[in-house]
Amino acid sequence: MWVILMNKVIIFPTDTVYGIGTPIFDIEGINRIYEIKKRPRNKVLACLCADINQIDDIAILNEKAIKLINKFMPGPLTLILKSKDIVYEKIGYKTIGVRIPNNEIALNILKENGPMLTTSVNESGNVALNEYAEIKDKYEGLVDYIYDTNTNSSNISSTVVLIDEFDIKILREGEISLEDIKNTIKY
Repeated sequence: MWVILMNKVIIFPTDTVYGIGTPIFDIEGINRIYEIKKRPRNKVLACLCADINQIDDIAILNEKAIKLINKFMPGPLTLILKSKDIVYEKIGYKTIGVRIPNNEIALNILKENGPMLTTSVNESGNVALNEYAEIKDKYEGLVDYIYDTNTNSSNISSTVVLIDEFDIKILREGEISLEDIKNTIKY
């Protein structure tokens, strides 16, 4: 499996905002993210993946999820899906938010290291930081590496959609609207 970044926490750009992340099963890295962000433990981390195969490794895909992935990913859509048993056994998540970012740096990191639990770069409850210089000033020394980039993120968080067997529910609307989601699932 993926082990290149084990016991590492990195900050890297995505298509929405900069993310702070660690490999999905890296318990030490996960604990560090919660400490660095002063994030409450009841707020789970989302998982960025390089492609649908990585999503399929960790989450249960149904027809609705596959339609949405094919239409909107890579891109600013996070799907909350039922976790596979390995995810529940290793990190205790019954459901997991998954997304494929539309950013070459992020995709290369994910291809090399596998799915990564991530969240925005900020102290929990504050506005996400999205400028490299500001991030470097605040987080250098707290994380193992900060990726610099000249690419611009949208600075708009992803749309978050909960999918179960019977229903779809928008938990946070971003660039992708509820209407876009419903129209995609119809076909």
